[in-house]
Amino acid sequence: MTLLECINGPEDLKGLSQDQLTRLAAEIRDVLVETVTRTSGHLGPNLGVVELTIAVHRVFDSPRDRIVWDTGHQAYVHKLLTGRAATFDTLRQRGGLTGYPSRAESEHDLVENSHASTSLSYADGLAKAYKLRGEQDRTVVAIIGDGALTGGMAWEALNNIAAAKDSRLVMIVNDNGWSYQPTIGGLAEHLAAIRVNPRYEHVLDYIKTTLPRTPLVGPPLYGTLHRVKKGIKDVIQPQVMFEDLGLKYVGPIDGHDERIMEHALRRARDFGGPVIVHVITRKGLGYPAAEQNEIDCLHQFPAAGAAPGTWSRVFGDELLAIGERRSDVVAITAAMLHPTGLAQFAAAYPERVYDVGIAEQHAVTSAAGLALAGLHPVVAIYSTFLNRAFDQTLMDVGLHRLPVTFALDRAGVTGPDGASHHGMWDGSILQLVPGMKIAAPRDAKRVAELLNEAVEVSDGPTVVRFPKGKVGGEVEAVAKLGGMDVLREPGPGLGADVLLVGAGPMALTGLEAADRVADHGIGVTVVDPRWTKPVDEALVSAAQRHRLVVTVEDNGRVGGFGDAVARLLRDRDVDVPVKTFGLPQEFLCHGTREEVLDDAGLTSQQLALRITEAVALRSFAEALDPDDVQRAGEAAPEGRTVE
Repeated sequence: MTLLECINGPEDLKGLSQDQLTRLAAEIRDVLVETVTRTSGHLGPNLGVVELTIAVHRVFDSPRDRIVWDTGHQAYVHKLLTGRAATFDTLRQRGGLTGYPSRAESEHDLVENSHASTSLSYADGLAKAYKLRGEQDRTVVAIIGDGALTGGMAWEALNNIAAAKDSRLVMIVNDNGWSYQPTIGGLAEHLAAIRVNPRYEHVLDYIKTTLPRTPLVGPPLYGTLHRVKKGIKDVIQPQVMFEDLGLKYVGPIDGHDERIMEHALRRARDFGGPVIVHVITRKGLGYPAAEQNEIDCLHQFPAAGAAPGTWSRVFGDELLAIGERRSDVVAITAAMLHPTGLAQFAAAYPERVYDVGIAEQHAVTSAAGLALAGLHPVVAIYSTFLNRAFDQTLMDVGLHRLPVTFALDRAGVTGPDGASHHGMWDGSILQLVPGMKIAAPRDAKRVAELLNEAVEVSDGPTVVRFPKGKVGGEVEAVAKLGGMDVLREPGPGLGADVLLVGAGPMALTGLEAADRVADHGIGVTVVDPRWTKPVDEALVSAAQRHRLVVTVEDNGRVGGFGDAVARLLRDRDVDVPVKTFGLPQEFLCHGTREEVLDDAGLTSQQLALRITEAVALRSFAEALDPDDVQRAGEAAPEGRTVE
C-alpha cells in the first residue's frame, strides 16, 4: 500500500517524517501524471504545488482553518490529501470529481473558484467575519498565484487587507512565473527580479542558515540583521511592494522544500495579522514533458492551444489573413495567447499583440483606448471570462460606440471544465449592450466570413462567438432570407409547419432534427441567423408563413437569442407561437459537451420529439374552440408540455 492510500484526510499528514513526506510527494506526482494524462486537466500547475500543499495541510487545520485556492485549477493535490485519492481517477469525468474545488465534494472545499484573482477578497471577508464573531483561533489561508496576482481585483483586496492589521490571514503567493503562458507586466518583472537576484539569495541564505549557528555572537547578530532585513532587501532587490503596503512579508522561499515551507507558514500563522508568504515554485516539476514545454509547461493536458481543425485555430488563421491586409487591426488577450489562437498573429506582428495578463477588465477598456486612437482591436477571450468585464463592455466600449471586436472562444457548453467555464451567459448579457452586434458562426467557413464582416463595422462593437473543440462539417445555404442563411426548406409534399432558427452550431443540430420530423410529415424551414443581434427583420414575414417558430441556442434561455426573437414577433403583432430551446438557467455540471447537451434536451432526437409534440398540440388547438384547448393543456401529462 502506498503512503497516499493511507491519507484519508489532512490529520493523517501530521505524524509523517520528512523522509515519508518526500516519498508522499513523489507518489502524488505519479498519480497526477497518470490520471491527468488520461482524463485531461491542469497538469503543470498541480505538479508545481505538491510540497506547498502538503505544508499547508500540515500547518493549518482544515476545515476549521479555511483554505481558498486561486485559481482552483491548482487544487488537485488538495483533493488528494482531503479524502479523495480513491476517486481521483474519476477527475473531470461525468459523475466524478470536478476539476476545481467543489463544495458538494468535501467540507475542505470552500470556494468553487476557477475565475482568477478572487481569493484575497474571499479571504478578507472570512477573516473579518471570524474576528467579529470572536473566533480568534481560526486562520484563513489564500493561495494565489499562477498569474492570478496580476488581476486588479487582487490588488483592491490587498489594499483593504493591509488596513485590517489584526486579521488572521495568510496569503501564499505561488510565484511560478506563469499563468497560461509566462506572466507579463510590471509586477511579474518585479517578482522575476527577486527570483533571479543571486546577491539577495546569497545574503539571506547566509543570514538564515549560518549566523544562528555561530556561538555567542551568532544569535544576537542574527537578531540585529533580522531587524534591518527590509533595509537589506531594498539595497539588493527592487522595492518590496508588499511591505510598502504595510503587510508583513516572508520570502521568497523555495516552494519545493517542504520543511522550509512549513517553517515559514508556522511563522506566518503565529504572527496574528495579515502576512504575505512569497513562494517560488516550478510549474510542471517532476515531469520532464511539462518542465520542458516552452509554451505553458503543460498548463492543461491535452494542450488547450489552437490545434489545426479547432474553432480557435480557424479564428486565428483568419485573423492573421486580416492582419496582413489591415495594419489597423490589433489583438488583445488576457493571458491566453495560445489557447485563443493568437500565436500566429503574434509571431507575424508582435508589436500589434497585447497580452495584458489575467486582467479582463483592463483588456476591454484598453481596447476602447486603442479604438479611440483609430485602431480596430480584436479582444480574444474565453466567453466565461467576458462576464468579468461586462461593465467595461457596456460603459467603456458600448457607450462610445467603439469599433471593438470580441472573439469569444469556448462559447456554449465547454464540457469537463464545469459550471464556471460553460460559456452560456454572453449571449444574454451582451443582448443588453446598445449597438452591439453578435455573430454566431455554424462552421469554419462562417467563422472567417463573419469575422471579416465584424471588423468592417466601424460604428459600434461586434462579437463573434464560437465553441470549444473541433469544427464540424460545412453546410452551405440553399437560399437567403434577409441577411440570414436558409439551410433547409420543407421537402416535397410537406407544408410550412415550423420555422426553426438555430444559432451557431445549433443550426446543424436543427438540420438533423428537421430530418427526423420530416418522417412524421412535418415540414421544417431551417434558418441560420448568422447574426443573433440585432434579430433580422426578415424573420417577421417568415414567421407569418409558418405555424410555429422554434429557436435553438447553446446559451442560457433567459434573455438569449430566443427571447429576442419572441420579443421581435410580439412587437410586430405576429401571433405565431414561439418555442425557445436553450440551456437551462442553472450552473451545469461537468461532462462531455455531448453529455451536457443531452441533459439540457438539446440533441436532435430530443428536439425532434419536442417539435413533433408542439406541432401536434398546435394542430389540436386549430381544430378546437378555445375552451377545449385550455382543457387539453390542463390534461397534458406532466413533463410533456413544450417550453
